Amino acid sequence: MQTFGKYVVIEGHDGTGKSTQVELVRKKLLEQGIESIEFHEPAGSLVADAIRSVIKNGKLPRDAITNLLLFSAARHDIWFRQALPALMAGKWVIASRNYYSTLAYQGFGEGLDMEMISTVTRIATDDQYLRPDIAIILDLDNETERRKRIASRGSLAHPDTFESKDDEFQSKVNKGYAAIATSHNIPVVSAAQSVDAVQREIWDIIIREL
Repeated sequence: MQTFGKYVVIEGHDGTGKSTQVELVRKKLLEQGIESIEFHEPAGSLVADAIRSVIKNGKLPRDAITNLLLFSAARHDIWFRQALPALMAGKWVIASRNYYSTLAYQGFGEGLDMEMISTVTRIATDDQYLRPDIAIILDLDNETERRKRIASRGSLAHPDTFESKDDEFQSKVNKGYAAIATSHNIPVVSAAQSVDAVQREIWDIIIREL
């Protein structure tokens, strides 16, 4: 009988190293003989990739509800077209971001009602999506260092919709993630450490599920 895979989410503000950690987790899983796929919301399918181009375009003025609906449409397509079939085949799904990002950015950052975010997300996905098997939030409570990391990958030369917002918005997002970690009982790992140190903490959390 086929075992259902695990859904793992690595969350956090821009510049906390989520993508790097997703790759490292997949390498460790492979060493354990566990197949996995990855995606980085809001990308992960042809439809989601097209929606992402709109989301990332900082020149397109949008309100918080429009952002919620765009992210939700991308999530719907990724989840049912990519993630769920992989889970049903016994593979692990390792995702950079899920709807916790929308709670942080559109909820805490843009002031959108949290219940609306949860309701729309539930309509677009399902209970498994809303409750990952493992979720981890990477925290970097140093705005100067965070922006330095983003700049090092060239992102600030062409800032997207959210990276270009002011310090007040970024502070709200940071506080939002702290609140989400508490309310959803999600472990927090400091991203101020070395990549290897972060990876070890994340793996310690994941290995409990093996």
